[in-house]
Formats: sequence, C-alpha cells, structure tokens
Amino acid sequence: MNDTLQKVLIIGLIWPEPDATAAGVRTLQIIQFFKEQGYHITFSSAAAKTSYSASIEALGIDTMPITLNHVSFDHFIKELKPQIVLFDRFLTEEHFGWRVTQHLPNTIRIIDTQDLHSLRKSREMALKEGTAFSSNYWLRQELTKRELASIFRSDLSLIISSFEIEWLRRHTPIDPSLLCYLPFVLNDVEALAADSEITFEERSDFVLIGNGKHAPNIDAIAYLKKSIWPLILKRLPEASLHIYGPYLPPKILALHNPKERFFVDGWVENAEKMMRKARVNLVPLRYGAGLKGKVFLAVTSGTPSVITRIGVEGTHLESMSDLIGTDANEFAQKAVALYQDSELWHKSQQQGYNLLRTHFDKKKNESNLIKALQILKQNLMEHRDHNIIGSMLMHHSMASTKYLSKWIALKQEKEKRSEDPNPIL
Repeated sequence: MNDTLQKVLIIGLIWPEPDATAAGVRTLQIIQFFKEQGYHITFSSAAAKTSYSASIEALGIDTMPITLNHVSFDHFIKELKPQIVLFDRFLTEEHFGWRVTQHLPNTIRIIDTQDLHSLRKSREMALKEGTAFSSNYWLRQELTKRELASIFRSDLSLIISSFEIEWLRRHTPIDPSLLCYLPFVLNDVEALAADSEITFEERSDFVLIGNGKHAPNIDAIAYLKKSIWPLILKRLPEASLHIYGPYLPPKILALHNPKERFFVDGWVENAEKMMRKARVNLVPLRYGAGLKGKVFLAVTSGTPSVITRIGVEGTHLESMSDLIGTDANEFAQKAVALYQDSELWHKSQQQGYNLLRTHFDKKKNESNLIKALQILKQNLMEHRDHNIIGSMLMHHSMASTKYLSKWIALKQEKEKRSEDPNPIL
C-alpha cells in the first residue's frame, strides 16, 4: 500500500450494527465521511461479529480483527501507519489509546463519544437511588472522571448532541478546541419528506423501537407498560402499541399481551417500514444521553413523536411543547391528542422536516469536522502543547492503563503455558 495515502483506522467496541442500533448508524456515517474525503479506511474491533453486524467490506473498507491486551496490535498499527485513529467510544480509547500514542506519537487521535456514557449512567443511578440529578452528582462519579480523562487525552472528541457540547463547556474546563459538534447528518431532506407521504388516515397504532441491550430502552418499555399505556388504551381502546427491537430480554418479551393491545414484536429487518405505518412514535425515556436514533428514524419517516425531556435533548424539538410529556399523565394526554388530531399531527410532521433542514444538514455539519482536521494536521504539536491537562493525564493515567494491560497479557500467557502439555522451555 502507498505510504503517502491518507489512512484512518477506526477502532470499534463492536462491529457496526446499523440495522439494530443508532450507534451503528452513527459509525457508518463517520465511515462514509472519511470515504468521501478520500481516506483509505480500516475498521478493527476486538469483539466477535453478530448476525446484526454490517458487511462494511462491501463498502470498500478493510477490516482487521484485533485482540485486547496483546502485542499483536502494536505490530498491526506500526505496519498500517494511519494518520488518524478514531475510537468509537471512550472505552476503546482506554484499551488502545496508549498503544497508539507509544508507537505512533504523531498520529491524530479522535474519540467519537457516541453519547456521554457518564451522563447516561449517572442519570440512571440517580433515578434508581431516588436522588435529584445535578452536574455535581455527575462530576462525582468515577465513570465521569474516566470519560473526561479520555477526552482530555485525545486530540479531538466528536460530540453528537448540542446539549452535551454545551454541558461540557458549562461544567468542565475542557478547551473548546478539543470538541467538535457532529450530530446525525442527512443529505436530502426534501427527498425524505416526499418519500414519507403516507397519510394520517392511512396510518394507525403507536410504535416504540429500541435496542434491548440499551438500558434506557428497557426502562422506557417497562415504564410505558405500567404507567402510560393503560392511560392511552382507556382513551383509545381500538389502538395498539408495537414494540420493535433486537436483543429484547425475556422480561420485556414477557410483557407481550394481545388482550391489552401491547405487542412485543422483537426485531424486524426493516424498522423504517414499521415506523412509516405507525401514526405516533412513543419515546418515554426517563434517562439517557446523546441523540436518540429512534427520534430521527421517526422524523425521517414522517411519524410525529411524543417524547420526554431527556429524549428531546439536542434534537431542537425542545420548544415543541405539544410533543413533550413530563410525567405519565401528560405523556399519555399528548399521545392521545397527537393520535386523534390530524391538524396537530401534520403540523408536528412538518416541524420535524424543518428541523432536519435547519440543524442536521450533512454538508453544513460535516464542515465542522473538515475544519477541525485541517487545524490538527497543520498545528498538532501546538494544539497538544495548549492541552496541558491532557499531557498530564497522558503521563499518569495512561501509564497505569499501560501496565495493567501488560500485566493482563503476561497473566494470560502464563495461564496458556500452564495448560500446554508440551511447553517449549
């Protein structure tokens, strides 16, 4: 391979699953961005592929399985010599960042945070504890410190939500030059709108779509079944609710109850088709972070949603009070109103298309990343000199990560030798 070719290595916690998770959609959008910029792309992961994993090789992308805590990764990156390494979560930066730094010190290191994991987990903890969530509560959590350290250590972090980038600027000393706002992006909103014109009268029922491995979705489905759906069903006894998604656990599958018109249908190959048939999308999230893929799937399908305050963050739907339910009663009332009122429904549908045009245009938002990459390529050392906190964290915390990884590797090798009946001495 030509060593002068611009190369990017993307390291994923898992192989992308765009038909199952919003994270998979996000990763494919980033792959497409670098492809359009002319980069040679290699995607690697230490995870096993699943039946939901996309065939990214069909996109002309090289793939390479890698191993945690193993020197083989060092040999791999020294041979590949990428100009950019992108970690798809802070967890992958923790695993592999120190190795990239050690062997390719001049390579640009980027994290796509996907969402702020610490914000999501802290909100979950506060909800379970019955504690009021606050920025101070978030800052006290160990996961918050780990995630912020990872952001500081990296040259750039991609932040998917305008709410989260403002949260970081308000509550942390992270320099704005370390952050790049890059939401979900859409290319041709007009074509989407034209393709979504299944009428109000032709649609029926409610829908909720969510990946069962994502804890906020499990909580939302259970909350919907217990507290919201009975209120909706009382007002709309002929309506049904359909739950779609991969990896739904037994406790959620057990909620399936045709008598209550509550259908847990599980994974479907074409979730967009199911969304286009529905009249109203329900997003009763009580905690979470980032942008919600299910909201964007609904908007692009022309299906209005009723959403909680958590679910609406970063979507620019925050001012649309007709769509936001703050408790079970209000959520149910607004769901019923949206289901019955064709004028309100069409108004909400058009507002959704307008926000896509205004805030999620592909060309406009990807220009942020193009500019950030240009600055890093031209002034990487100066950029790092300015990030003194990152330099200190690289010196201390990365050393601990490094030696923990080396200890694990030595332990695994020792265990392997003890199991070998004919060891080479």
